[in-house]
Parts: sequence; structure tokens; C-alpha cells
Amino acid sequence: MVSEMVDFEAGDSIARGYLASPEGTGPGVMVIQEWWGLAPQIKSVCDRLAENGFVALAPDLYHGELAQHSEMDKAGELMSTLPPDRAVRDMSGAIDYLLKHSNVEGESVGVVGFCMGGMLSLLIAASEGERIAAVAPFYGAPLGDSEPDWTNLKARVEGHFASVDDFFPPDSVTELENKLMEMGKDVTFSIYPQTGHAFANEENPLGTYNSEIADVAWGKVLDMFDEELGGS
Repeated sequence: MVSEMVDFEAGDSIARGYLASPEGTGPGVMVIQEWWGLAPQIKSVCDRLAENGFVALAPDLYHGELAQHSEMDKAGELMSTLPPDRAVRDMSGAIDYLLKHSNVEGESVGVVGFCMGGMLSLLIAASEGERIAAVAPFYGAPLGDSEPDWTNLKARVEGHFASVDDFFPPDSVTELENKLMEMGKDVTFSIYPQTGHAFANEENPLGTYNSEIADVAWGKVLDMFDEELGGS
């Protein structure tokens, strides 16, 4: 496994991200950060994917800014002031980079995102159509007024949500799942009993990390990516 920071074109700008690659070739996966930023834990997600045969890129949506786990106010400010058009441009540029990369196989990518990144993973899938084949949002989704036009969503979606989550309430998550299923979308949202927001973050910033449930969810993610992207 090889990892490095890379620059890539994002519209008429240059963006930056963390790239982890396996020995040899593999399908591409974009990893989308939590509200903390491109933190070490998000880089470890890329490393984990690379160890399983995927070329993983996490764009730095905050452009170098980072909040520590003790700085929730700063994290909230970074998230709320993130320019939506720039975030879309950076994520779309990351997909371009992966699809053009010499080590990436296939004509579509997978996406996994956490919290804010879970929401963004679904937003970008709704806009990128067939360029995204599989999406795994963790405890984050665009709900209510933040929903996009879902017409162009082509990806298989398997979401992983907490049963106790004030940020993304399970009832609202279930409503969105039902809506998308009624639209004929390939969507499954798992809501794990007795879990809290950020249950898959091993750094445990909110005191909610659940290693057993995280392993179950990750097994589903890797299986889906293997099936939809042709991973090893």
C-alpha cells in the first residue's frame, strides 16, 4: 500500500487530497470527510480501502483547515461556511482524477462518506449519475429542504445510520429511504440499534464508537464495492 498527498484539477482550480493505492490496480473510491476535515482517521479509511484492493482518494474539502475533536464549534463553523459550489467542484474533480488514474480500473467509482461526508456522498451521487456505481453514507444524509433532485441517482446505495442521532434522526432517515425506494432507486438504509452518531469512528470523538457494529458495517461496504466495482 502506498499513500501520498496529491493535487488534482477541480474546474478552473487546483484541489488537494490524500491518495492511498494498493500494490497494482484496483477500482476507485472517493472518501468524504466528517466535519472535522481531512483528519488522520479519514486518511486511515483510505488506507483500509487500499489494503482491500481499492484506490482511495479523500479530497481536502476545507483546503487545509482542520478542527480537533475538542473544537466542535470550529468544526461546525468550517462545515457551515464550506462553499457548496467549491465542495461539488472538488468532489467532481476527485472523481475525474480517479477515473483517469493509471492504477484505477473501471468507468465508475464508489463513494463512502461520514457525517457531513455521508450527506455529501448522496448529494454528489445525485449529480454525477453513472460515474458513481456505489455509495455508502455513514450517519449522514440530505434531509428535508437539503434534498437534491434524485432523478439522476444511478448508484446502489447502502447507508449506515445510528438509532440515537439528533443530527440525522432515524425517522427522517427512514422517510428518505422509503421515498427513494418508491422512486425505484436501489437503496437500503441500515439503522443499528443502540448506536450513536459517529459509531464507526475509532478515534471515538463523541464517545459513541462501537467496534462490533463498525466491523459489521464495514463488511457490508466492502462487499458492496466488490460487487459493484469489481474489487479484489
